[in-house]
Amino acid sequence: MYDNFEICDMPLSLKSNRTRVERFLADNGLRLEDVDYYAVATDDDGNIVVGGGLQGNVIKCIAVGEAARETGLSNKLISHLIGMATQQGADSVKVFTKPENSTIFQSMGFKIIASSPKAILMENGVRGISRYIDYLRRVRGDRPDGATAIVMNANPFTLGHRYLVAQASQEASTLYVIAVKEDRSTFSYQERLAMIQAGCEDLDNVVVVEGSDYAISELTFPTYFLKQVTDATDTHITLDLDLFARHIAPALGVTTRVVGSEPIDALTARYNELMLEQLPQHGITVKTVERLMLDGQPVSASRMRKWLAEWSLSQAAALVPQTTEPYLIAHMACNALRAELYTTPKPGLVDRIDNGAHKDMDLALMSKSIDSLQPFMVQLALLGSTSGEQYDIPDAHEVRRIGIDAEKAMLNATGGVNTHRGALFAMGLTTLAASWCMARDGNISSKQLRELIMQVAGQFAPTAGTHGNDAVNAHRVKGALDFAKDGYTRLFNDWLPAYRGYLAEDADTACHRLLLLIMSQLDDTNVIHRVGYDQAQQVKQEALTLLGSYSMQGMEQMNREFIARNISPGGSADMVALTVFIHALLN
Repeated sequence: MYDNFEICDMPLSLKSNRTRVERFLADNGLRLEDVDYYAVATDDDGNIVVGGGLQGNVIKCIAVGEAARETGLSNKLISHLIGMATQQGADSVKVFTKPENSTIFQSMGFKIIASSPKAILMENGVRGISRYIDYLRRVRGDRPDGATAIVMNANPFTLGHRYLVAQASQEASTLYVIAVKEDRSTFSYQERLAMIQAGCEDLDNVVVVEGSDYAISELTFPTYFLKQVTDATDTHITLDLDLFARHIAPALGVTTRVVGSEPIDALTARYNELMLEQLPQHGITVKTVERLMLDGQPVSASRMRKWLAEWSLSQAAALVPQTTEPYLIAHMACNALRAELYTTPKPGLVDRIDNGAHKDMDLALMSKSIDSLQPFMVQLALLGSTSGEQYDIPDAHEVRRIGIDAEKAMLNATGGVNTHRGALFAMGLTTLAASWCMARDGNISSKQLRELIMQVAGQFAPTAGTHGNDAVNAHRVKGALDFAKDGYTRLFNDWLPAYRGYLAEDADTACHRLLLLIMSQLDDTNVIHRVGYDQAQQVKQEALTLLGSYSMQGMEQMNREFIARNISPGGSADMVALTVFIHALLN
């Protein structure tokens, strides 16, 4: 009776659909996990009889109602999901399922690549795990068996990670450090891989290995990224360890795996515990290195990230090797842009509630713009770091090239909308200078930071044809380049001390009041372009008045008025982000 049933999409964005799927899965002893796509077949009464989802190239949440279990609907559903994954560019498809379902998937070309008592991981296609194994064998070359391995996320690479690698390398003929491949962490996979490579560069017997879907990934160990121990955790850990023992260790000739002790994170501690139980059954010795301690506390990436969140570069940098510092600076720059963006409400500017006086920008677009700038902030920080080590002033041509590439990436991400051109210049220049100071002196002083900003900015000519440059020429006000060439005097002398005072009084309103202060003093070329010089002076007075009797209601009222008058103080917003960034650099 089920031969003519059609498999169709059931969008989970609709609450009613999600509820139906959750109920169907619960009736079959499952729960709904994150999926990008879910498909079902229903009977004449609208009841789901079979369903399954996709997350990337992974088939998940497969369930077949009791009445349909002796039919071919499950095969039809799986074929449909494989077809969808293939259309999206997948050259292999994976499934995480119960052991009793193995026969169904094996009949459709799937092979078991890892197993545990409660679940198995299967895969089809010719370019799955075999491709990664081929890569590992190329990395190994002619090195003999008996190597050691560490698998690390390094979010980011800290002194603790460096200590673990250095200790393990002393007893290893070859030490392979495998980077966890995922982009749900604070730092992207490419950033973390580069940090590990730079942090291990001086250790001759250490080989940094690219990660994959097959070592602590969302595929093999999804609960790792939830950072909580659940009833599924042991199953996921066992699958991950089985896959390592079956495939990764033999390809690299690994007979020892090294881990750091884990006194803080319960999930990692459980992983280590099961590793000590299970890997020796496969002939792999597990060694534990006691965690590096600093000031009586274990050095950890989570502790470092806490200092990043609290806007203190000096505290965060104390926990990482010098090679990681440029990445911290770049992230602080982008986080400062996000801090400005998320400040709500703001007069005439995009925030969490509305688009302000903009018809071509919203929160999602601005967020996408910041994300697009992240890799280029890293490039500028690395350029500054290299130059600082050599005591050279960064090359203006290279700075300009990175800036042009960043602007192109921003415009590509936003569909041509200029979201952060002004912020890119100010934040990029400061990122470069801050990294130079850290590399040369091991710290950042306001004097040295300002001097280098002025020196690098002095190598640039004004950009003709922009709204800002037109306002500068027409009204003899200072533009973005002028402020940089001046070393942001007003920021360091007025705005930064005021912001720190606002933080001490009420951190929740500090950015709001900082914005009003800057609006009251800055000849904002964005405002001048939109409403003219005279109204721009009126805006300055209005901001000063509201600052003197600050209230959230007043900000909301000013936002409504600015939207009606088409006023958007974008230059002031850029200076808010820059002030927050410089506060973090000097904190």
